[in-house]
Amino acid sequence: MTQQQQDAAKRAAGEAAARLVEDGMRVGIGTGSTAAFATAALGRRIKEKQLRVVGVPTSIYAGQLAREQGIPLATLDEVERLDLTFDGADEVDSQLNLIKGRGAALTGEKVIASVSERYVVMIDPTKRVERLGARMPLPVEFLPMAAAPVRRAIERLGGKPELRMGVHKDGPVVTDQGFWIFDVRFEAIDDPEGLANELIRIPGVLEHGLFLNMATDVLIGESENQVTHLER
Repeated sequence: MTQQQQDAAKRAAGEAAARLVEDGMRVGIGTGSTAAFATAALGRRIKEKQLRVVGVPTSIYAGQLAREQGIPLATLDEVERLDLTFDGADEVDSQLNLIKGRGAALTGEKVIASVSERYVVMIDPTKRVERLGARMPLPVEFLPMAAAPVRRAIERLGGKPELRMGVHKDGPVVTDQGFWIFDVRFEAIDDPEGLANELIRIPGVLEHGLFLNMATDVLIGESENQVTHLER
């Protein structure tokens, strides 16, 4: 799949997600390139259909993009439950479990997902895998002062952590929470639930990118005009 085809597939999935939003809904706004297509499509729907929608963003960047598209925003201080959240993913397995976090917004994304009645994940076909961790490393967000003990603890679990560095800045990527991220390679993630429990117990770890039993829907943009809809 070329980059142009991949972008067309992402746009198709994003537009399909936006069509699931109905008048009066409280909507979680995801982070990332596919979520950006959905955010733009939702902004257009709000204008064209005069929808009364309130969005809650998963990151600072998602909030900025939503405001640019004219989507009214709120916070979790004001909204207890969300009707629907749309977001992307880095990997999706056959059980609709996910690896997320390449956009460094995994903690906000998981919080928003946890208060959503419906969690809609949008991907292109390259994100489907038989086993989590097959292609992408697992992001782990951690307190900077705990870098050494967190690294050692991850290595004892069989992982190979690599500190995520900034592309257009010196030093590590810093999350919205002021934390750093290890991208961790595992030879195999045979027990995602067990690994998730081990990682979250490491002192200094804020969150990890295993999103298990959370997605209710997966929209796969197969092409510019075709979207496959999977439901849990």
